[in-house]
Amino acid sequence: MQHAAFQKEVYQIVKQIPAGKVTTYGQIAYMLGRPKNSRLVGQAMRLTPSDAKIPSHRVVGANGRLVPGWHTQYELLRAEGVPFTPGGNVQLKRCFWQG
Repeated sequence: MQHAAFQKEVYQIVKQIPAGKVTTYGQIAYMLGRPKNSRLVGQAMRLTPSDAKIPSHRVVGANGRLVPGWHTQYELLRAEGVPFTPGGNVQLKRCFWQG
């Protein structure tokens, strides 16, 4: 699969994540039938065009980790009611979306 086609499929999944829910890079890779390609999902997310209206803030790392240095991600998720641990990770058990 070409990288551009893979990116498009990633974005199609991310657009489906409802407000107040999150999923992980690994879950997206699994949903695409490429469970070992979570890093490629991360790469696709880093390349998301800012004008694409893709809720990329709803994609987190395994264990609910947020993107380092992207402070707006926390604010956006908090505004949607996503719960966090005292350590700042998303409480995946309460808001994990599997598609």
